[in-house]
Amino acid sequence: MPEINDQILERRNKIKLLEQKGIGAFVASFKRTCSVPECLKNFDQLKSVKLSGRLIAKRLHGKASFLDIKEGSSKIQLYIRQEVIDEQSQWLFSDILDIGDFIGVTGELFKTRTGEPTVQVKSLHLLSKSLSPLPEKWHGLKDVELRYRQRYLDLLSNEKVREIFITRSKIITEIRSFFDSRDFLEVETPMMQAIPGGAVGKPFKTHHNALDLDLYLRIAPELYLKRLIVGGLDRVYEINRNFRNEGISTRHSPEFTMLEAYSAYADYNDMMDICEELISGLAQKILGKTEITYQGKTIDLKRPWKRISFAKLMKDNYDIDPQDSESDWILKLKKKGKDLHALGGITEGQKIKLSRSQILNLITEIFEPESQDAPVFLIDWFAESCPLAKRHRDNPLLAERFEFFIGGLEIGNAYSELNDPIAQRKSFEEELKNAEADEKRAIDEDYINALEHGMPPAGGLGIGIDRLIMLFTDTASIREVILFPLLKPHDQV
Repeated sequence: MPEINDQILERRNKIKLLEQKGIGAFVASFKRTCSVPECLKNFDQLKSVKLSGRLIAKRLHGKASFLDIKEGSSKIQLYIRQEVIDEQSQWLFSDILDIGDFIGVTGELFKTRTGEPTVQVKSLHLLSKSLSPLPEKWHGLKDVELRYRQRYLDLLSNEKVREIFITRSKIITEIRSFFDSRDFLEVETPMMQAIPGGAVGKPFKTHHNALDLDLYLRIAPELYLKRLIVGGLDRVYEINRNFRNEGISTRHSPEFTMLEAYSAYADYNDMMDICEELISGLAQKILGKTEITYQGKTIDLKRPWKRISFAKLMKDNYDIDPQDSESDWILKLKKKGKDLHALGGITEGQKIKLSRSQILNLITEIFEPESQDAPVFLIDWFAESCPLAKRHRDNPLLAERFEFFIGGLEIGNAYSELNDPIAQRKSFEEELKNAEADEKRAIDEDYINALEHGMPPAGGLGIGIDRLIMLFTDTASIREVILFPLLKPHDQV
């Protein structure tokens, strides 16, 4: 609850004045003839209107006054003359209205001598009283936490922030249109799962009282989406919320949005084609061009994108082969100035053994800065990098997997899906054997059972929506593109 200062107290006293006259401060509805954007668009065809919006400015000029109301990003001027409006409207205007209030007006349209579209008000109605004043110098606030905590004020006062989330909505709409037009079926999979799978990540745990069952918020929808491929839904996608009980940074949020799409009879090469087509097409539709600017760099998203072999990079730059031991990997990387223990936050004195998959995850960080000028597919990873991917058809030590990077950000991950239930069980068992004690999970027997009923060859793709929005809006922090990012409680800040 805001601190009661003089302005808030004055506004609350106005509620009492309204009550004395039997006027509501928070009305149920107001039947308008058009919105402010519609009024401005069709101004020359309209004569009289009923409009509503938030009062954002008052300019008094004796018996005549001007107001501005805003709806969304559209603003229109109101003109009030004492002899034109009724007595109650005059009282509301002079004694009750404050900046921030929502009002409704009835009036005639005209343009001022300077060509300003204006409504000459005949009657005025208070629709909702703003009890707390809007910040006068919101653009000057430096407290980023406060902006996220009071996102409603951030949106109201900062046009750039509004545009970020309008762009986000447009991008998600276009993603749906892209997959719908290619006969993919949008589906929904469980957000609470008995066994969290489909990705590496620490889950959030919860409990279902009626079933007396421990459940986990999903870290990925992958295993459920592939069950649908088994069930004969050959092309499916989901724009999904995922949760990982891990750290927060400019690139990581514990709650985030992903696109996952799966296509029967496809492989990771097909998924690369879909990536290129989707993202270059998004740029053309949203921005009108395939070039974007991200953090001072111009990046052209037009096809085709560069494809680089992860295995070849490791061999050429670090003399590392997939058959080398973990200790050889670490030693060879360290000789080239890449200290994986430092990347993992592990000091020299700590006796912590990194698994092969953990080492590969850390190695990824080496390549992110090397992909800033153009989109890059990093293909053909060591097989340990993903227990759900098919082994490479030409080299069983590699996986048919890629990650793709744009502007130094890892945006997505994809592979030819492993559909062999025997190999999948073996891969799960190996993953379980190498997992830390607090990360061990049961093998998803139902998923194995699904594969045993037969799954066609398939390609799968995951794209981080939040990071994609960061790119398209030239935003450095993931919290800037999430409407309500997770924050510490106010009393712990």
